[in-house]
Order: sequence, then structure tokens, then C-alpha cells
Amino acid sequence: MRKKSKYFLLQRLLHFAKPYKIYFFVSVACILFLSFLGPFRPYFIGQLVDKYIVRDQNHQALLIGSLIVVGILVSEGLLQLLSSYFSNLLAQSVIRDLRVKIFKHLLSFRMQYFDKNPVGSMVTRVVSDLEAITEVFSAGIMDISGDLISLIIILSMMFSVNWQLSLMTLIPIPLLVIATRLFAKAMRESFQQERSAVNQLNSFVQERLTGMAVVQLFNRQDAEFSNFQEINKIHRNAHINAVWATSIFFPVVELLSSLSIAFLLVWGALNVQGKTSIEIKTMYGEIIAFTLWINQLYRPIRQLADKFNILQRGTVRAERIFEVLDQEENVQDSGNNLIINFNQDIKLENVSFSYDGENVVLKNINLTIPKGKTIAFVGATGAGKSTIVNLLGRFYEFQKGTIHIGSSDIKEIELNYLRSNIAIVLQDVFLFSDTVYNNITLGNKSISMEQVIEASKAVGAHEFIMNLPDNYNYQIGERGGVLSVGQRQLLAFIRAYVYNPHILILDEATSSIDHESELLIQQATSKLTQGRTSIVIAHRLSTIQNADQIVLLEKGEIKEVGSHHELIKKGGQYKKLHEKQFFKLDGNETI
Repeated sequence: MRKKSKYFLLQRLLHFAKPYKIYFFVSVACILFLSFLGPFRPYFIGQLVDKYIVRDQNHQALLIGSLIVVGILVSEGLLQLLSSYFSNLLAQSVIRDLRVKIFKHLLSFRMQYFDKNPVGSMVTRVVSDLEAITEVFSAGIMDISGDLISLIIILSMMFSVNWQLSLMTLIPIPLLVIATRLFAKAMRESFQQERSAVNQLNSFVQERLTGMAVVQLFNRQDAEFSNFQEINKIHRNAHINAVWATSIFFPVVELLSSLSIAFLLVWGALNVQGKTSIEIKTMYGEIIAFTLWINQLYRPIRQLADKFNILQRGTVRAERIFEVLDQEENVQDSGNNLIINFNQDIKLENVSFSYDGENVVLKNINLTIPKGKTIAFVGATGAGKSTIVNLLGRFYEFQKGTIHIGSSDIKEIELNYLRSNIAIVLQDVFLFSDTVYNNITLGNKSISMEQVIEASKAVGAHEFIMNLPDNYNYQIGERGGVLSVGQRQLLAFIRAYVYNPHILILDEATSSIDHESELLIQQATSKLTQGRTSIVIAHRLSTIQNADQIVLLEKGEIKEVGSHHELIKKGGQYKKLHEKQFFKLDGNETI
């Protein structure tokens, strides 16, 4: 079952080599020539010794023959160069295509996949695992094919020259086969340990570096360093196991190679008894040829074990790559509707949703969001506010009910078209390590600098951007770490403004900023929500009092709906929530 699986994995890998057949055939042709030239050289040298040293001592013919040997060696070097170049060219081309394919596949996944899988693990698959697969093409398959052909030709020539001597020199081969199998098994286990350790190490380092502020704030440096040492120790041990197996195997191969030569010498010593000096001399060329053949015989056998391990490592890593490619976690974009008026009411009818299939987050939500109005969602953490936003953008698929924009089911709307008409400003704004301009446009060439500046002025952020070094071309660093929370939030508003969405979603966009930034963002919000359907999620009730409608959620259910004044007058849960935020227990108003 395992062998069949590995064969299937290799088949899938080879499928990616089809567009680069020319590289493959050139490399194979070079390997075939090498496989014939290498074994032929000892035979030719043996013939030179017999004919022009032992028998005739023809110095001129010996010189010509020696030049031919030099020519063969030069040809072997040139063929080796071409084979190595084209096999590596094939490998890099295949890996480039695989990396593009897997990254494109990852881009299509639902957010639920990223919730379950560590970022470090995915980075390992896109980078480290693919690099390991490179050797399958550059050094694995090609070299194994060449070594196998060489073995067949060497053995054929040995037996054609002297089958008795061949049998004598092959006595250690069964021991070599046993050693090779044991070595392959040990290396397979160490590669599996290494794969797991690399994955764990990458995930650990990525998470700790990303959360360094938390690590230092809670003085977790020593504890995290200890955890890192443990994981690193496992990684080290996996490599040491591989080195240990290699350290034993290759001396064993050298020992067995020496045994074959020893058997060759024993055979020679036994066969000289009772023979004349002339008859003994006729054995010189044969012994020299067999000595060279033995070296050539054990070298590919030793390399076969090494290349087999490259295949082992490659198939282990390929299995991880194909696990991702075979995942059906991508959003099912069955919609093909590209003509829809987004300036219509949004209706949620009996919508229920669960992230894990067990714990229900939304329960039978029925709600109409009028076109062009501002709707606010409030409620405790975990009430389901952000989940509704995720469903509108189809980052997650709801299990029950329907969501319509006008008369169109959102699942019938082409996914890219749907999302291009929705802009979301999140509480935790993600910015790339790039310029201010590129973070606003996200690489969209159709958005000009003039449009960005106009949007920045409208939002009220132009002044702070112009105070930055290089202005809109300022490099803001990883995740915009050189900017304040309010400044990052303003860039997110500019981003939403230039994309001019029909539906705007503000997910707790003012929950973690200072008072001055909040005033700017409230002005930006007022500008941005004009003339479009807007959905606001907020903890601060002061930011949504002017909303046309407020929806209070509790444990995934709608409890109250109405304007601020209507809900206050109603005296229900919204009023209690309002009083908690705006008044102390003694009745004195808070800030």
C-alpha cells in the first residue's frame, strides 16, 4: 500500500514536468551517454594494457589510446555538466509551477481553513517542502535512472569478459543489499521526524515573533526560550539520526568495495599458480579493468542509497503538498450573476451558522437591512456580530437559510463581483510591509495617486500622510508597525473610500483608538457612509447613536431592533447596556 502510494505521488510530480519535456529529454540523453561511456572506459583501458603494453609495447598506439581515454573523460565531464544543468532547470521550472499552484489554491480557501491551520505550517509547505522536492528532479529520478543503467552495463561487461571473476567479486553484494535496506528504513524514519519537527519549529517561531509584544509584556521570554530549545532539540535529533545512519552506511560500502577488490586479488593469486610469465601478463589488463569496474559498481550502489533517500524526502514532502492541493476548503463559487444592483435591501431569512458544526453562533436570524441606510449591531462579545459580516462577504458559508441582495441570492452572485462591491474596515487593520500608496490601492493599477490624495483629504488623513518621510511613498514596515492605531485605521478608511463600495462594513473600527483619532474617524465614517448601505459593529454606543437602525444580538439571536431613541424609550436590554457605558453605579455620568 505504501509503495503504491509513493509511486502515485511520483506520478503526480512527473505530471508537472510535462510542459518541460525538452529539458527532461536532453538530461536523459546525457545520462544515457554517460551510462555507456563510464563502463566502456575500464574495458578500453584493459585492452590498451593487453595489446600495447603486455604484448606489442607499441608506444605510438598507446599514446593514441591514452588520448582517447582523456577524450572519454572530457566527454563524461561535459555530459555531466549538461545533465546537471538541464535537470536543475527542469526542477526549478516544476517547483515554480507547483509553488504558484499551491499559493493560488491557498488564496481560494475559506477563512475556516486558516482558523484551523497554523500560518507557520503553511509557510513550511510553500517554501521548505517545495525546496525538498526540487532534489527529486535535479538529483533523484535522473541520477537513479543513470545509476541503474550503469549497473546493468557494468555487470554485463564484467560477465562478458570473465563470468567466474565476476561472481567472485560480487560475493559481498548480498551484504550490501541488506545494509542498503536497513539504511533506507532508518532514513525514512528520520525524514518523517524531521518533517514534523520543521513544521513545529516554523509554526512556533512565526507565532512568537508575531506575538513578541505579548511575550515581553508578560515576561515570557525565558519560558518561550525553553520551549524553543525543546522543539529545536527534536529537530536536531532528527538530523543526527540521519547523520548517524549515513556515518555507518558509507564506511560499510567502502569496506564491501575493498572486499570485492580483495577477492579479485585472491582470484588472481590462485590463477597464477602453474602458469608461465606470458600467461600471467595476459591477466594484467583484465585485473585492471575489473578493479576499475568494481569502483564504478559500488559508486552507483552507494549513490543509489543516497538518491533513494532524496526520493524518500521528496515523496514525504510531496505528500504534504498534495494534501493541501487536494483540500476542498475553497469557497464554492457557483454564482455567475455579474449584473446586479447592489443598491437594494439586504435580507437575511432564517440564517443559522456554526463554525465547528456543533456550537451554533447564529440562530434563525431574520433581518432586513434597508438600502442606503446605516445599521448598527451591538451586543456582548461572541453574540454573533462579526459573524454576520463574515457571512455577507462569504468568508464562511452558512448552513441554513438564505441571504438576498434585492431578489438575488448572494450564492448566485459571482464571488469576486460580490466582494468588489463590499468594503470592510476591521478593528485590527492589516497593512503590508510596503508604501502608504500601495497599502491603500492594494496594487490596483486603475487607482491613481490623484484619487488616493482626494480620498485622503475626504477622510481627513492627508495631513498626517504628508508629514511622513516620502509622504505617500513612505515604507510603513511590517503590519504598519511604525504608525499609530488611529493612523492605521485611517488608511483602512482611505482604502475603502477609493474602492467606492456599494456596501460598507465597519467592524468595531473605533474600539481601540484615542479620543482625537476617534473624532477624525467619526468624520471619516460620516463621509464614507453617505449614499451607501452601511453596517456598523461597535462596542462604544456613542459611535452608533445616529444609526438609522440598531440591532441588539445576544447569544446568536436578535433581541431588539430600533433606533437609539426607540430602544432607550423601550427600556430593554439596549437601555441597560447604554447605562452601563455612560453612567457609574451612583448615577454620575462617566466620560
